[in-house]
Amino acid sequence: MRTTDPLAVVRNLGILAHVDAGKTTVTERILYATGTTHKRGEVHDGTTVTDFDPQERDRGITIFSAAVSCSWNGHRINLIDTPGHVDFADEVERSLRVLDGAVAVFDAVAGVEPQSESVWRQADRHDVPRIAFVNKMDRAGADLDAAVASIRERLHPAPLAVQLPVGAEDAFTGVVDLLGLRALTWSDDGEAREPAPVPEALREEALRRRRLLEEAVAELHPAALEEFCDTGALRTGTLTAALRELTARGEAVVVLCGSAYRNRGIEPLLDAVLAYLPSPLDVPPVRGTHDGAEQERPADPAAPLAALAFKVTATATGRLTCLRVYSGTIEQGDTVRDATAGRAERVGRILRLHADRHTRLDRAVAGDIVAVVGLKTARAGATLCAPDAPLMLEPPGTAEPVVSVAVEALRGTDTGRLASALARLAEEDPSLVVRTDPETGQTVLSGMGELHLEVAVERIRREHGLGVAVGRPRVSHRETVGRGVSGFVYRHVKQDGGAGQFAHVVLDVEPLGDAESGSAESGSAESGSAEEGFAFRSTVVGGRVPQEYVRAVEAGCRDALAEGPLGGHPVTGLRVTLTDGSTHVKDSSDTAFRTAGRLGLRDALRACAMVLLEPVAEVTVTVPQDAVGSVLGDLAARRGRVSGSATRAGAAVVTATVPLAELFGYATRLRSRTQGRGTFTSRPTGYAPASASVPAR
Repeated sequence: MRTTDPLAVVRNLGILAHVDAGKTTVTERILYATGTTHKRGEVHDGTTVTDFDPQERDRGITIFSAAVSCSWNGHRINLIDTPGHVDFADEVERSLRVLDGAVAVFDAVAGVEPQSESVWRQADRHDVPRIAFVNKMDRAGADLDAAVASIRERLHPAPLAVQLPVGAEDAFTGVVDLLGLRALTWSDDGEAREPAPVPEALREEALRRRRLLEEAVAELHPAALEEFCDTGALRTGTLTAALRELTARGEAVVVLCGSAYRNRGIEPLLDAVLAYLPSPLDVPPVRGTHDGAEQERPADPAAPLAALAFKVTATATGRLTCLRVYSGTIEQGDTVRDATAGRAERVGRILRLHADRHTRLDRAVAGDIVAVVGLKTARAGATLCAPDAPLMLEPPGTAEPVVSVAVEALRGTDTGRLASALARLAEEDPSLVVRTDPETGQTVLSGMGELHLEVAVERIRREHGLGVAVGRPRVSHRETVGRGVSGFVYRHVKQDGGAGQFAHVVLDVEPLGDAESGSAESGSAESGSAEEGFAFRSTVVGGRVPQEYVRAVEAGCRDALAEGPLGGHPVTGLRVTLTDGSTHVKDSSDTAFRTAGRLGLRDALRACAMVLLEPVAEVTVTVPQDAVGSVLGDLAARRGRVSGSATRAGAAVVTATVPLAELFGYATRLRSRTQGRGTFTSRPTGYAPASASVPAR
């Protein structure tokens, strides 16, 4: 087989769908139909090519996007099987960034499902042309017309069905091709029969649907409309060309049907991929920036190199970096520039991907999707370019994590190994974020959902042999003054031989927000601020406490803020005023007054009415209108305070302030209440008084 293909006969496409719609089975049947594999892999048997990870086989779902390459009718097809679960939407996002087209798979019984909508919107953002494949036509209740109607109602393109099922449910044996007006059928073991004339029982219906297809295309395509008006019909060539243009513009989606499990409908799907989805030559030149100026790079092997890394995988044989080459040529041994990191990298080997197996290549050209070995620092989203023609491509977007867990090694000696394993995970998957909470000391792993984090932790256990404990992250509480004290006297006297310590201070403690500034009256400046959460001033007159000792008292007061009387949490939101004091001619010192400030404020806080504060976040929830009541009730149960709501693009957007402790597990709860259609974002906004039910410790 040739190592490169002319750009016109290359197709880079992804398989998109809701979980369990049959994406991986469709991919397996494509590999079988193209002769890439000689046995049909099954998800339930754990024998699929693209679901090669042990966790994918155990769970029966796609977790990681996998690239494969095959040939059909003289064309090279680079195919990426993407995850369908909402927790792995970021994996889909990175794949869509480098694809030229996609096949959206729908369940013939369920039609458009929640995650089908999500991946469709993701493809919309990247302007990826799509065709639709209605799968599982052999199931009880399968209905092509209902599935097409759900595409029209929920996804809003014009669905154009180009096939008519032959038989229904268990009796589904094939399809009628409405363009060629021929019957395509398959035997019981999934082998394609020779095309045949349309069965007499279906001929009238096939002609009616062909007429409806011509009318729908004529309404959308000016050239087709002109021919339709002149002749009253559309030639097959005109129809095919119009469908290709409408698909490329996103104005319509060609709909096919079949049963991937029974190997029926795959060959026409491959023909449709070649007929309607674009080659690298058909998509606009890639755009990037250099020194603030925008540049274009054509899909030309002779142009300067521009490639985007969209996936990084650490394997037993080295670090694999998956690339989409947009322009230029990359050869083994080349030195390229990582424009994102600003450093040079050397390409060791170039590999044609076939899931977890690879084929060596000498070079990759514009339009190729390949993996390279040897790049040391390039991460997902990095741009690789020619050293003498630098360019920065826009990286794939990364969503903000919504769920967090605390992780720690079961054995203290494994702490360093755990840190390395977490760093490697975050390098491979940018939607995983690892951080150490500076107050609790916990290592916190954040991701897109509970399954996402469960998979990540299981990888640490399996791949690194580490025992890992997973728990709920602790939130960092604060304490503040609810009602202060005035004239609190503290004397620090210590005499144990040698120079003694003496410091006498009188303190007023009050809430920072409620107190009125009196510095203008006293003529002394106030240090600290509301943003800092602490303010200190002195109103001492007559030099009873010298200025250098005043600064020592302030330093001591700041020391006392580290632990409050309620539960040892940091103290914030207070103002301390030094109103009086006295010194000893020999025993007073900075150290004595600092100690007096620390111990005096600590005792004064015990005399105050203290309030426990908890961190809160502003949450913006986007849900379908019919789920608003359920979501509002759930927010109320989580002690949330709704601050606003609006309607945007047919969905309700609710804004609320919710205690951070109540947001753990909210992503899963929201999805279950909205059938997977609800999303939310959150941002910390500060602290608020905790309810009585929240313990101090």
